Amino acid sequence: MFDVLIIGGGVSGVSCALVLGSAKNKPFAADKKIGIIIHQKASSLQNAVFNNAYGIPPGKLGSELLEESVEYLQKLYPHVEQIDGEKVTSLEDKGDFFKITTNKREYQTKIVIVTIGAGNPFTIVGLEDYIQPHQKLPAIKNRIQLKNTDHLVKENLYVAGVLAGHRSQLSIAAGSGAAVATDILTLWNDGNHSMVHDALGK
Repeated sequence: MFDVLIIGGGVSGVSCALVLGSAKNKPFAADKKIGIIIHQKASSLQNAVFNNAYGIPPGKLGSELLEESVEYLQKLYPHVEQIDGEKVTSLEDKGDFFKITTNKREYQTKIVIVTIGAGNPFTIVGLEDYIQPHQKLPAIKNRIQLKNTDHLVKENLYVAGVLAGHRSQLSIAAGSGAAVATDILTLWNDGNHSMVHDALGK
């Protein structure tokens, strides 16, 4: 049983995992089991080149970012379980937990964060009732999003990145994933607003 399971290994998913993983020394997060299903083959970053993303050297390839991000996650926060080589096929709300089925096995988790792309058709069975046309991308692109209020689809089910209704800008996707992570940290901290910062001299 995971406390939180992130579906998707793109910008918003790994950004979310990094923030959650960095909270390991917080008493309210120390015993939490965090996982991320890092299927990346369909990520829009595969063909991207970045010249306008804060903190990223101009000319950086999206394919490099995808590889490096999961390497950093593993190196810095190895307690975040990375599940590679699997693709989620369905999500089922069981009341006290969600059952996540992939092409290889099943998982149980208390909280789910969906961070896959906004392509249509949508391939995860069980989320059909929340699908709507994307509100911030041109209709001609035929992209979708999940209905949500500030990333929350329903209790314990979150969405981040372009699938949450954001524009497809790397910095926005990263911020969206981080925002969801801090919402979950706040939830774990009994509603006390929580963030994680590192600083020189600490």
